[in-house]
Amino acid sequence: MSRPLKIAAAQLGPIAREETRTEVVARCLKLMEEAHALGVELIAFPELALTTFFPRWYFEDQADIDSFFETEMPSAETQSLFDAAKKYQMGFYLGYAELVKEGDTTRHFNTTIIVDKTGEIVGKYRKVHLPGHSEYEDWRPFQHLERRYFESGDLGFQTFDAFGGKMGMCICNDRRWPETYRVLGLRDAELVMIGYNTPVHYPQAPEHDHLQDFHNELVMQAGAYQNGMWIVGVAKAGKEEGCDLIGGSCIIDPTGQIVAQAKTLEDELVFFEADLDRCDEIRKNVFNFQRYREPENYTPITEPKKS
Repeated sequence: MSRPLKIAAAQLGPIAREETRTEVVARCLKLMEEAHALGVELIAFPELALTTFFPRWYFEDQADIDSFFETEMPSAETQSLFDAAKKYQMGFYLGYAELVKEGDTTRHFNTTIIVDKTGEIVGKYRKVHLPGHSEYEDWRPFQHLERRYFESGDLGFQTFDAFGGKMGMCICNDRRWPETYRVLGLRDAELVMIGYNTPVHYPQAPEHDHLQDFHNELVMQAGAYQNGMWIVGVAKAGKEEGCDLIGGSCIIDPTGQIVAQAKTLEDELVFFEADLDRCDEIRKNVFNFQRYREPENYTPITEPKKS
């Protein structure tokens, strides 16, 4: 038995601050066209794929902040992605900044969606593990103000029936936390897509800068193996507005092996034909959750944070 699914990571090179959404979408469409020629059924784009990574700047005017957010999806600028999905019979995962109006309250999330082959949204996720800080810090070479511009996601780690399997999503810093993969694994995720924007330089511990690519691969490979799932990790890469971002977009099989990986820091397509049934190689053996998990011994994991 096998359940083949042709998947691709659509790495994006740097996006300039003045680059319009229409220009970025054109780049995405080019990658979708390339993927279609390979028979891809599901393509993943990075975190905050439609704009430059704006949390690196401190903004005081809320209108400046909100200009990076989407108030509807699809929008006039992004409708062509949905049209292409329907035309090519190719689904996609897309990261963007989401602005939501709830009565008199305005909410801001770092969001991803799954769109199916008919161009319909079939899943949504909002980033849970927000890194960085919330106030301007003048010692930093660039800011990382995700905790100022976003609130933590409120949808949890769900799975979605699509593309003949169970799909899961997370975003960037979520990939560093083992609980992300385990919750998705417990909900039977067979393929998890992870978009990221990760600087090469880590201001709090610059002695770790040379480990950024290693750590990126380490956490995703471990998550794949320990939960018997396919992983698609997809980067925004290269020197963006003076900030170097790692690349390394890759596809990882359920044994934790990288089976395809980007070679550049530019727009690049990474392709592989995955067999979703290979998840059973792990889930029916070494990581058989029903047989081997001992959750009564894991209670500290779900205890409230200490104040």
